Amino acid sequence: MNPDLQHQVPLLSILVITYNRAEDTLLLLQDIEAQHEVAQYVGEILLLNNNSSDSYEKVTDFISRSSLPIDYIVNENNPGVAGGRNLLIKRAKFPHLLVLDDDVVFADKSAIEKIARLFSKEQYVQHNTAIITLNIYYYTTGERQKNALPHKQYEAYKDKDWFLTYYFTGAAHLMKRELFDKTGYYPEDFFYGVEEYDLSFRALDAGYTIAYDADVKVLHKESPQGRLPNKTKLAMMWRNKCIVAYRYLPKKYFYSTLLMWSLFYLKRTGFDLTGALRHLWRNAGIPKSVKSSPVSNKTLSYLQSVRARLGY
Repeated sequence: MNPDLQHQVPLLSILVITYNRAEDTLLLLQDIEAQHEVAQYVGEILLLNNNSSDSYEKVTDFISRSSLPIDYIVNENNPGVAGGRNLLIKRAKFPHLLVLDDDVVFADKSAIEKIARLFSKEQYVQHNTAIITLNIYYYTTGERQKNALPHKQYEAYKDKDWFLTYYFTGAAHLMKRELFDKTGYYPEDFFYGVEEYDLSFRALDAGYTIAYDADVKVLHKESPQGRLPNKTKLAMMWRNKCIVAYRYLPKKYFYSTLLMWSLFYLKRTGFDLTGALRHLWRNAGIPKSVKSSPVSNKTLSYLQSVRARLGY
């Protein structure tokens, strides 16, 4: 490839948070190292160990031998996904951020090259796209991971090569670093769940769009049965979903989210009625403690145009 053409592509900062998945992290790093002409596209890899209790000796041994530009950071505490991402975003030096879960690998060796060029596609330039979710499949079965397609109308969108949407999937996505200069960072009080939705609404209101692109296939080692969240994590997700709805959307969506998630909580916990009533009462008080910063009418029109599901 012509070196002059290569240098027109901004270098990537690859951001990875890991927690007690040393073997998966090692395999991801090995997969990145094996990518086609990786040095031409990757400026740095920021790897954050979020206070794991497992040994990462094999990972650090690999880093000491590898030619990859890996900055390995060990956190003294675990600030969660949002806090960890904020730390890495603030340290990132390059204009495009490739954010990966520690349990993914790529389906082919040209993935990094394709990712480095995604934002130069005409449709993303035209629509001022700042976040792109990649095409995520289950590692074990090879089947599409339905809950990783960033649209709730799965059947209508699953076969599209690309589309504009209203949120992104955390497991594998590409972002513009400049986005955070306009939106600020992830909400660090969201220890678990829904942090992508919060940032998505702020990105849309800042004049950007969010997209999905099918070109790059990512293999995710999450079980097809899912990682069933416990009651505490479900409660966090319920509360965070309600906060996001109250903060950014018309109030009717806060109340529909509050009620629909109470039913979802009951279903996923085997009818924990006591917990459901406790969290319902607590979340009903969100308007007393959370500032409402509703998105613009322009953003609401965009949400309608991409058929966003806002009711829960």
